[in-house]
Parts: sequence; C-alpha cells; structure tokens
Amino acid sequence: MILVDYLRLNAQRYPSKTAIVCGDASLTYAQLWHEVSSASGSWDGDDRVCCFRSSQDIAFVITYLSAHLAGRVATPLEQGMPEPLFQEVKHRLQASAVADGIADILYTTGTTGQSKGVMVSHRALVADAENLIAGQGFSHDLVFVINGPLNHIGSLSKIWPCIILGATILILEGMKDVNAFFRALDYPAQKMATFFVPATIRMLLQLAPDRLAAYGHKLDFIESGAAPLPEADMLRLCELLPNTRLYNTYASTETGIIATYNYNDRQRAGKGTSHDGKPDGKSCPVANCLGRPMPHSRVLITAEGLISCQGDTLMSGYVGDPELTATVLRDNTVFTSDVGTIDEEGMLHITGRVSDVINVGGFKVSPIEVESAAMSSPMVSDCICISAEHPVTGRALKLLVVTPDGRPLDKRGLARYLAGRLEPYKVPMLYEQVDTIARTYNGKLDRKHYL
Repeated sequence: MILVDYLRLNAQRYPSKTAIVCGDASLTYAQLWHEVSSASGSWDGDDRVCCFRSSQDIAFVITYLSAHLAGRVATPLEQGMPEPLFQEVKHRLQASAVADGIADILYTTGTTGQSKGVMVSHRALVADAENLIAGQGFSHDLVFVINGPLNHIGSLSKIWPCIILGATILILEGMKDVNAFFRALDYPAQKMATFFVPATIRMLLQLAPDRLAAYGHKLDFIESGAAPLPEADMLRLCELLPNTRLYNTYASTETGIIATYNYNDRQRAGKGTSHDGKPDGKSCPVANCLGRPMPHSRVLITAEGLISCQGDTLMSGYVGDPELTATVLRDNTVFTSDVGTIDEEGMLHITGRVSDVINVGGFKVSPIEVESAAMSSPMVSDCICISAEHPVTGRALKLLVVTPDGRPLDKRGLARYLAGRLEPYKVPMLYEQVDTIARTYNGKLDRKHYL
C-alpha cells in the first residue's frame, strides 16, 4: 500500500473523522478523499514529475496527495521561488529519468547553486511513517500541529503517519505569530503533538514558557530535529512539560527518519528508553543522544567515525545526477558527513559534521559542543562558534553571542563560565556581541554565512 491507499481506506473507515484543519477550514476523511480524487484528474499531459509551489494550507495537501493518486511524482518547491527559476527547475526535472516507484522529489537546500533533488520512493515514505508511529507513538486520536514548511521532510513527514492512522493534521502558517500557535493548542482534542526546530524551542522558552507549560496536559509529545538542540533547552523543556514525551530525532532527506530519543524528566535521572518510550533502566546521557534506530532502519559507524544508514527509508538517489548519488549512496547504504558514535546500549550519539570541525593549534573542536555549553549560560540567548584569524595563534575559536534583551556582553565572565565546562583548548579566545545569528530556512546555524 502507498499513502493514498491508506487515505482511501480511512475515508471508508472514518468518513466523518476530521482529517485536516487550517484556520476556519477543515475536511473530513471522506471529504479529503473526494477532493484528492477530483484533483488527480487535473494533472494533464505525460509528464511524470508534477512541480507545484509549497503552501501552508489544505490545498497543498490535496495537490500533494492527488499527484500520488495520479501516479505522478510530487515535487513541492519553495513558495517564493521566482517564476523563471520555477520553470527552469520544472523543465529540468521533467527531462530527467525518474524510476518507477518514486513518490516525491524533495530539495534539500533550495533550488539554486548546489541544489540537490532527492528522490523518495513510496516504499521509503511508508517506512518513514511506520518508524514515526513505532518510535514516537503516533495514534488515531492524535492532532498533530504542523508549523514548518511542507516542501521539506521535517514537516512533510508528519503528514504521512497521520494519513496512515486516520489522525488529524492541523496546519499553521509558520511560527511568526506565537499567539496563533497557542490558539491552535486550544483545538478540542485530548492529545496533541508538534515538531519544532531548535530555534523555535529557544524562542518559546524565552518568550512564553508559562503559556507552553499550561498546555502540558494535552501535549502528548514534541519532536525536535534538523539541528542540534542545546542540552540546557532540553532540560528546561523537561521542567516545563514533565508529562510530555520529548523527542530528539536523527533524520535527513537522504536517510529518511532513522532514530529518535525521548529525553523527558525520566532521562534527566539517567534512564534510557525502549521503542515505546518507556524507561528501560539503562543510563544514556541527554546531550547529543538520538536513541536507537527505529524498526525500518539500521545505523553503522565507519572507520572514519561517520554515521552511515541502511534500511527501507533511504533515498533512491539524486535526480539527474548518478555521479553525485554514488558519492553518498553505495551498497544500499547512505554515508553521511555526520560524526557520531554508538554506545554499548545501541544508542546513537552525534557530535557534529566533518565540515564543521574547527582545527585550532592541532586540536579538532566540534563547534556544537562549544555552543551547547554557551547556551546553558544565562548570559547567552543565541550563539555560534566559528574559526577566526588571530594575530598570535593564526586561527582561534570565536564565539558570536546574542544576549538577553541586548544587554552588554560580559566577555570575561562568559569565558570563565565556559572554562568551567570545557577543556581549555575548547574555550574560545575571541568574543563578539551581535544582534542576530544567521540561520537557514529550517533553523540550522548558517555557518557558511561566516566564512
């Protein structure tokens, strides 16, 4: 079965169940199936690849699923993409050879420069959904709030388990309006969940911690991903939501949804978790832990210390670029640039990316470790650790810092704070106060911006 087969089945099983909500509009499963069926006939011509602009509304879901029903490859592109570029990408994709069984082509870093169109099969899509169901406890009575862009796997992947289970999807137009998010949590449901990038979690912890805590009784779980989540933010979230399952997930467009870890209050006491989210009595550090691989996935660490992934969730390749595909996907294994380890209990830990490691005086430093330590300080609202020129050492660690309310940065105080938490060679020599930290569309620190 592919995703639209589950939609057809649930339209029969739960015709009056609410499938999707956006603002004042909603559709039941019977209505959604009717709309998808009607829209599937609008894909004219012989082109297998269907390009369309992403949007945060019910129309997007109908367009996306109708492409699948019509036997086409759904390719959602950035909503704000200039029309000439949209047409260029569309023509390029329609001229590319796409194998049978491909459901989606998803772009990882936009569609300019070194863009990569990742082919995701129907088999991988369902395997990703089943991984999320098993690993995080998606259920039929859940209402999942989607607040991120639906042309990227972080948010798009949450539609998949909801459709399979007959759960409810609630779509927001991003997180610029915090009040709209909390109004969404007033939806009449006993179990709700959502996905946040770390930057959004940090914003909520700073601007509305008490309001977030007030919804703890109905927040079944919250997932974070796309970028490392500082341990200080993990622990603060555990304090605010002691009864909510809090997941840190390892996933990418190329690998699919691989592993997840529930770091809630029980984990602060040093307890690990089994696949069903219950404590298993084994210790597992919170920081950088991504849990055990989910049912359709396997994880290996290469001799170079890099994470590689196997299983049904892997991409089928980069569209139109077999040479680039061969550099990443070989022997049914995706080789990533993430540095990681697997502990004695089978838990995956990530320590950074090869390209991010900073070499200072012969020592290799992961900026993620420095940033995580800094983010635990009350002097820091946001930060990024970069390599900078130094008149004496040649290169040195530099920490760019956003302070709470823009108050003056106590550089010496912060250096002393970090010296108590990091090895001496990991403590930055240089500090600079800035107004903002550059981030990508999905909340990752934009390190290239500072090169």
